[in-house]
Amino acid sequence: MELGSADAFDRMGTLGVEEEFFVVDEDGRPTAGTDTLVYGADPPATLEGKLDHELFKSVIEIQTPRCESLAEAREQVREVRAALVAHAESHDYQIAAAGLHPLAKWRELEHASKPRYRAQLDRIQYPQHRNTTAGLHVHVGVDDADKATWIANEIRWALPVMLALSANSPFWNGFDTGLASARAKIFENLPNTGMPTMFRDFEAYADFERTMVETGSINDRGELWYDVRPHSDHGTVEVRTPDGQSDTERVLAFVEYTKALVEDLAARYEDGESGYRHRREPLDENKWRALRHGHDAELLDREFERSVPLGELVDREAERLGVTGIRQLYGAESGASQQRRLREENLDELCASLTL
Repeated sequence: MELGSADAFDRMGTLGVEEEFFVVDEDGRPTAGTDTLVYGADPPATLEGKLDHELFKSVIEIQTPRCESLAEAREQVREVRAALVAHAESHDYQIAAAGLHPLAKWRELEHASKPRYRAQLDRIQYPQHRNTTAGLHVHVGVDDADKATWIANEIRWALPVMLALSANSPFWNGFDTGLASARAKIFENLPNTGMPTMFRDFEAYADFERTMVETGSINDRGELWYDVRPHSDHGTVEVRTPDGQSDTERVLAFVEYTKALVEDLAARYEDGESGYRHRREPLDENKWRALRHGHDAELLDREFERSVPLGELVDREAERLGVTGIRQLYGAESGASQQRRLREENLDELCASLTL
């Protein structure tokens, strides 16, 4: 039985980044390539131990090593991405990124044969069979398990801000969903996903994790796929909210923001703040607004008393935390808007825009 431990939470401020990408052919269309890229060929040294496949043979994942600073994380994200692109090109593939590939049709794509994924398909059925999603996960190390759980509780309000800024998946299975992030809604159809409830402390979270494994609800703790979780193996707060991004600078903006949020909340915890202890329902409303409207979203403020335009919230957060990347994200054309604009013009240009 694979369970984590409170002892894993022993370092503050370390960073790790996981990204899921689409393997595409020379025309930028999704294709089965992970058998070759993960198993059929030796990856370059940079990717050793940092490369894996996902549910579909057209989706591949990379991880950075643990980084000690934001500067190191920037360097590692760029280096690991470049290595993946080079590895793919050496086998006549390309790499693309978005929350969903606009031309991916789940009925036509091959599932991976890995026992873990076959077991998930058998248990979950239809929702997992159509799960062609790709996301960005950011880990920030925390030096105490209860602190990490409190941070995960409190950071939930910021997750819809991240989702709205990252929204980059308007198309699914070949049609326009009307959503800015269809990935978020499609992924939410799986069990143990979405906005988590608040946990009293790490013991409460660990009890839940243990119950889910022992009752056969999940095969291992990694199948608790909530938008944020205290990662009981890595000793991190893991934010799993953003859509995948082709632009490296967009990824780094989310890394910067997540690190700043975690460190700010850690200081508040150490000062004895009680926190907002938000209910899940209004947080779900904010998530809905974010995935529906993207950059045009108005979100409920922290007191849930009024709706505030995303741009105003971004300005407040950037000023409060001393970060710059999220302002640049909001000031640029959103991924969802760009995809819709390019699809009207030319499918090949749309596919090319997603390629690294």
